[in-house]
Amino acid sequence: MVYGMTSENLTMTAKNELAPSGQLRAGMNLGNTLFTGKDASGQLQGVSVDLMQALAQRLGVPLQMVVYDQPGQVADDAVRGAWDVAILAIEKTRAKTIAFSPAMTEIEAGYVVRPNSHLQRVDQVDAPGVKIAAPTKAGYELYLSSALEHATLVRTANFAESMAVFNQGGVDVLAGLKPNLIDAMGRLPGGQLLDGNFMVINHGLATPLGLNAANEYLRHFVQEMIASGFIARSIEQHRIIGLKAIAA
Repeated sequence: MVYGMTSENLTMTAKNELAPSGQLRAGMNLGNTLFTGKDASGQLQGVSVDLMQALAQRLGVPLQMVVYDQPGQVADDAVRGAWDVAILAIEKTRAKTIAFSPAMTEIEAGYVVRPNSHLQRVDQVDAPGVKIAAPTKAGYELYLSSALEHATLVRTANFAESMAVFNQGGVDVLAGLKPNLIDAMGRLPGGQLLDGNFMVINHGLATPLGLNAANEYLRHFVQEMIASGFIARSIEQHRIIGLKAIAA
């Protein structure tokens, strides 16, 4: 992918905040395969890689990828200064320690139930006695933690563990990003994907709080990435189904 980027609006303060070590340390989350994956040789690839390469090129600094297994690990490391920029779901709990750019993508989150479940609609799931599996600190788990009024949330280490708990009968409902749920249907015997979604998740570029110049620069950067069609082309190039670029 070619990055026809300019350096407009890049102040020295913004550059120093975004790359204080002289390189851009990008927090990469392997837990969200819609953004980050590996090719046959084990090299990272995906929309997140394209965006971080473009940003590093714009800044004129080398790119260092700091790899994590789950999004919660990325978010937790914001206060430790382990990375400079990451792609994370925009969420109010995370906003206590993380600043976000404008939304650049959207993904639906939904539910899978068992055959013959009495739950036939998304709006029926939040009911007494219903147990829902979701990975700890995933964007949609954080949302469900505050939004659910009656159902019980069963937190797991990752999406694979959520599927295992669902298949073993430990919960009534499996929550997840709809593209991941659709991809997993062959591993969920008899699973039924409910129509609709319980939320739409937006992702943005994230930095630790307090980096005002960096945040302002990333706001312009994301707006340009959207307007130029860069994000939409990256999604298409990597053939990611279910991840949508925000409309310009």
